[in-house]
Amino acid sequence: MGMATGTDVIGELFDVVGRFRRQLRRSAGRGFDANGLTQSQVELLRLVGRRPGISVREAAAELALVPNTASTLVSKLAADGMLVRTVDADDRRIGRLHLAEHAQRIADESRAARRATLAAVLDDMSVEQKEDLHRGLVVLAEMTRMLQEKGR
Repeated sequence: MGMATGTDVIGELFDVVGRFRRQLRRSAGRGFDANGLTQSQVELLRLVGRRPGISVREAAAELALVPNTASTLVSKLAADGMLVRTVDADDRRIGRLHLAEHAQRIADESRAARRATLAAVLDDMSVEQKEDLHRGLVVLAEMTRMLQEKGR
């Protein structure tokens, strides 16, 4: 693969990342995606599943959402019985988030299925491919950091 133009790389990045996400959902099961939720709602639920007790503000920052948008997502998911919002014991202005029991079960099962699916694929990859993947992930992490900086 030769050096591509910026436009080619952008198109390829969108294409590859999108196909990867869709194929992983198909291969590992849809989890929250099967419940008719938006991508933002799914991302919030997965984050809270990984970090129970996260504050609404922390979740908004982690997902790069404006506070009002995060609050709207939280209210909708709480009303739908997926998310439980509690008041912080030390600072009543802070809302803490937890998944409802059935939502936590979906999150745990979905995470385990995605990890098992990816582990099986990684087992089939060569050492060189795994090293290439690691280098690519380092670049994506840096791109994410740069996007966050530009968004401030």
